[in-house]
Amino acid sequence: MPGAWARRVGVALTGIFALFMALDVGIKLLGLPVVDETLATLGWPAGAGWWIGLLQLGLLALYLGPRTAVLGAVLMTGLLGGAVATHLRVGSPVATHVLFGVYLGLLAWGGLWLRDARLRSVLIHWA
Repeated sequence: MPGAWARRVGVALTGIFALFMALDVGIKLLGLPVVDETLATLGWPAGAGWWIGLLQLGLLALYLGPRTAVLGAVLMTGLLGGAVATHLRVGSPVATHVLFGVYLGLLAWGGLWLRDARLRSVLIHWA
């Protein structure tokens, strides 16, 4: 796997993912009414957005830390899987809503894969 270009692309993908997640966290932690309205349509109780945002913030911090990036990615994948399941349960459009968590997960793991040679080494030797 090429080194320099892979790392640069990986850092860029990680940056895009982190920026999106940071904006999402910010909206939730600010307690904007649109968050409660949106989550209510998905079956979540009022006030759940703040707690979800706090969880996302912690997972994002784990993901961005060099020593905890893989743990953060695994846990973030679980969170995104919950979002996929929630949208699937309420019948949201598949390509734009249900699969959005999958798109974010691919972005997060793609960035991590390309920027972390140790992860590539472990997974290639394990497979």
